[in-house]
Amino acid sequence: MENLHDTLKQKGYKRIRFKISKTQHLLIKAKVNGIEGNFILDTGASNSCVGFESVEHFCLMARDSDAKAAGAGGVGMLTKSSLKNSIKMGRWVSDDFNLIIFDMQHVNEALKEFKAKPVHGIIGADVLQEGKAIIDYYNFCLYLK
Repeated sequence: MENLHDTLKQKGYKRIRFKISKTQHLLIKAKVNGIEGNFILDTGASNSCVGFESVEHFCLMARDSDAKAAGAGGVGMLTKSSLKNSIKMGRWVSDDFNLIIFDMQHVNEALKEFKAKPVHGIIGADVLQEGKAIIDYYNFCLYLK
């Protein structure tokens, strides 16, 4: 079998390494608006998001949203949105990146219980679809085109 990295590189994919946390989450670093943060890579999350406490950290322009968030922390959670941001993971970049902003305190409290580091947000299926994602679990790599 050909080397997966070389094959995907020839097809224009960028490799981004991730780590596995103590809680078995996939952890990835990303820069939002040029500012680095720690994120969970979550194939089950429909949209990428950050916590309310990260709005200033990433210099986001938050606006009210009628949408409600649902996830492991419950349903009907209030949200805000931030449009037209940039995101960079490794050498992959998107300059028209929208984020959902909601209360991620329950996520970080759960991580803290397992003595894992808190995260700024979640990278969801919106990014994975845009980048035509391929996840290589064996080698801890995400490939985006």
